[in-house]
Amino acid sequence: MWKSVLLACGIFACILGVELLVIDSAVLVPLSGRGDASTFRAPDWAPWTLLSVGAATILHFCQLPRFGSSAHHSHSHQMHSH
Repeated sequence: MWKSVLLACGIFACILGVELLVIDSAVLVPLSGRGDASTFRAPDWAPWTLLSVGAATILHFCQLPRFGSSAHHSHSHQMHSH
């Protein structure tokens, strides 16, 4: 289950990073219609940070062994036999 959550967080971070690269600012309006709208402007470092953290998380997901996989055990056995 944690492996799926890790992948979802990585994908979400990448999508949010790309979205922040595309837009300059967003106007947030309350759902009730009452109150003032506020403007959100992300810092310049935010899109690239989200993209790099998301990509690293997705790559880490690809390298995680499956639960109960024998590939992890055979790899550790090879390291000890050398």
